Amino acid sequence: MTDCARPRPGAPLPRSRRAVLQRALALIGMAAGTARAADGYPSRPIRIVVPVAPGGGTDFTARLLAERLGNALGQPVVVENRPGGAGNLGVQHVVDAAPDGYTLVMPITSFPINPSLYKLGFDTVRDLAPVLLVGTLPLVLVVHPKVAATNARELVQLANTAASPVTFANSGTGTTAHLAGELFNHMAGTRMLSVPYKGGGPALSDLLGGHVQVYFSTIPAALPHIESGKLRALAVTSGSRVPELPQVPTLDASGLPGFEVNAWFGLFAPARTPPAVIARLHAECSRVLAAPDVRQRLAQHGVMPGGGTPESLRDHLAADMARWRRIVQVAGIRLD
Repeated sequence: MTDCARPRPGAPLPRSRRAVLQRALALIGMAAGTARAADGYPSRPIRIVVPVAPGGGTDFTARLLAERLGNALGQPVVVENRPGGAGNLGVQHVVDAAPDGYTLVMPITSFPINPSLYKLGFDTVRDLAPVLLVGTLPLVLVVHPKVAATNARELVQLANTAASPVTFANSGTGTTAHLAGELFNHMAGTRMLSVPYKGGGPALSDLLGGHVQVYFSTIPAALPHIESGKLRALAVTSGSRVPELPQVPTLDASGLPGFEVNAWFGLFAPARTPPAVIARLHAECSRVLAAPDVRQRLAQHGVMPGGGTPESLRDHLAADMARWRRIVQVAGIRLD
């Protein structure tokens, strides 16, 4: 810079240099604010909103995590059940909460499906900050013993040749069990008829009674009936065999390459929660999930412990949303 271009002492900075300096000072201020937010965190109880009634896999998983997370953080972590709207009301409550790390949410397993079926008051990806994938929940494809199929290939053949449609139960329109059946139809080229129920209990009950023929069930719910011979397991929906059913193959290895459906539980905070708070929550949750007794208790409920980074959870959510959107469109699924 020449002498004539150099600002005189005390003279105002050129506009471009002043803008750069202001932005740098703003970033420094934001970093300092984030550090202050994390330094004293947490200083009061934390809530994990579960958007369904007490009981069930989401509630169990959240309560187990809350108990251990509270011990790790030195503050109570309480579960607050806020059911309604297929889980959307509880998520909306957290989206609207202060982004300070004291209000979190563990959505139900239809979370990535709901944007394709409901008009939401929030953006599922943009309005939530991912913390950690807590666990995944593979399903098992089961049939009534009178169904003339001992594996997935035979079920496909039966569905394509039977005089009347093969029926599959679903635990409610838009649930993971429903979409798993529709994905099976799409990939196998079958036209099994979906029969909706108000929950997994009634769906499983009617399958046991022979009123429907096929169901994509959670493993803990179906396992006693598989072991007693009241149901026949054809395949699991995970990418690899599961310890509870080591003799049952995956659908991927049963003639439907690429088929993988895992319901899952994730922990989220409101968007704009300070990154340092997210990092603290992620680190402590990861330690909780690594504990052998926690892993054992999750496994007893059919949940495979999760992990990964907040960024990987965001990518997983976005990919699931895109996949289910395609299936909803192909199957022409509409809410009544």
